[in-house]
Amino acid sequence: MKNILKVLLISLITLTIVINSPFAYSQDTTTSGNKIDGFPVILNDETLFVIQKNTGSFSAEERAETITNRLKKFAENNSLSLDSLKIQPLNDTNTSTIVSDDKILITLTEEDAKAAGKTIQELTTQYLEKIRESVAQYRSERTLQSRILAAIYTLVASISIGLIFKIINVIFPYSYRIIDRLQETHIPGFRLQNIELLSSQKVAKYLISFLKFIRVVCYLTVFYVYIPLVFSFFPITRGLSYKLFKYLFAAIQLTWLGFINYIPNIFIISLIITITYYTIRFTKFIFTEIEEGDLSFPGFYREWAMPTYNIALFLIIALGLVFVFPYLPGSNSPAFRGVSVFLGILFSLGSTSAVANTVGGIILIYTRSFQIGDRVQIGDIIGDVEEKTILVTRIRTPKNVLVTLPNSTVLNSNVVNYSASSRDTGIPLILHTTITLGYDVPWRKVYQALLDAAADTEHILDQPAPFILQTSLDDFYVSYELNAYTDRTIKIPLVYSELHEHIQDRCNEADIEILSPHYRAMRDGNQTTIPANYLPSDYQAPGFRIEH
Repeated sequence: MKNILKVLLISLITLTIVINSPFAYSQDTTTSGNKIDGFPVILNDETLFVIQKNTGSFSAEERAETITNRLKKFAENNSLSLDSLKIQPLNDTNTSTIVSDDKILITLTEEDAKAAGKTIQELTTQYLEKIRESVAQYRSERTLQSRILAAIYTLVASISIGLIFKIINVIFPYSYRIIDRLQETHIPGFRLQNIELLSSQKVAKYLISFLKFIRVVCYLTVFYVYIPLVFSFFPITRGLSYKLFKYLFAAIQLTWLGFINYIPNIFIISLIITITYYTIRFTKFIFTEIEEGDLSFPGFYREWAMPTYNIALFLIIALGLVFVFPYLPGSNSPAFRGVSVFLGILFSLGSTSAVANTVGGIILIYTRSFQIGDRVQIGDIIGDVEEKTILVTRIRTPKNVLVTLPNSTVLNSNVVNYSASSRDTGIPLILHTTITLGYDVPWRKVYQALLDAAADTEHILDQPAPFILQTSLDDFYVSYELNAYTDRTIKIPLVYSELHEHIQDRCNEADIEILSPHYRAMRDGNQTTIPANYLPSDYQAPGFRIEH
């Protein structure tokens, strides 16, 4: 029932448009032509013949317009029969006329006959037959029977378009459901190496969106064909129908001719794309071999391979686009050039910091300042390098804080890498810590306690062996620096903490008090600070000396 109502509604709207069409559109009685080809005489939106010559003060255009108006009035007057159309014989002025009840419809001269390449009798007879046929058709199409038949055709066309819409509404939703069912099994995603560019769900979503677009195009195409088709059933709108079909065919023809003329450019673009594609594949093969160590060049490190390939990829694609650009449709149009210049200026003004960060990222790659996983210090930030992109570097601190640094900032800062030495040369990192003890503690005893503390600490290497340096002899104490090797740079804070714990334990076991003694300038009655093993066995601290 609902579909029937839709068909009836479409038919009613169409009939309303057609009925009101005389107010919006009437037969075009103006003539369009030129002096060479002539000006057409039109009836029922059909050109009967053309007028090429002037007659007296009347131009060919004026003659064609006048004849068109006379024929239209004759056709609309049903009281005038076709038998009333007659040819008057030649007169002294060498003219021939077609009349109806002594009313002149058209006058032909010898010049008209010469322009048509016929005698004036033959030309007049030919025009008379055309006029009779056109008037007969004009009147038959405007009878009640023809109008009813046109309404029936309209109803049939409306039912047909309803069925077509129904088929479209069945086919496309069914296609959507099929895509939804197949998206996990038969619709693959798009991947570039290990990077998923489009998942299968997104591919299915884009396919459904494309089908929805095709569905709308089908609706519009069917409706555009339907309206001129219905208009062609009614004589008062047939001219508009012809124009609509003419526009459609002209657009199709223009598109097709444009495509045919563009085929050479398509071949050139395809050739450029093919060359670019295989150049990229060859370049990738070379840099992959370098990364895997199968191919090497002096001074070119393996970790440079993929970043260099990405730079080469960008340059190859950019060069390919430069070659393709002149062959793109509309590339020579002022609008296309204006948009290109505008986008270039916009990019230049808005990408200053981005360009600086990009250049900084490229320089950091080739300076080999750090790699992913290295423990580094950049400015006041200490942590492990977690991500290294062309624009930013991300560092995770020991407190699990993720810090993002622009590459331009990294490039302008001092970078301390705690992992590079162990990774590149095999020489582990040296951790060092300093304690200060008085001169009364034997230095050999201090050495042993510190070395034992280093040996007790996890992640401190036995080889190379730890060592101790006396970094200063101050007024009241000595500075002892313990140096120990480790290859676990990511655990530096934990290693330091554990080392300090063991230093305290070993010093306490050796009766070494960790402090920095200070003395007043009063030595009488005090024990000397020289270690006991350097003093005589009968040494006693002097008493206080008091003078009167």
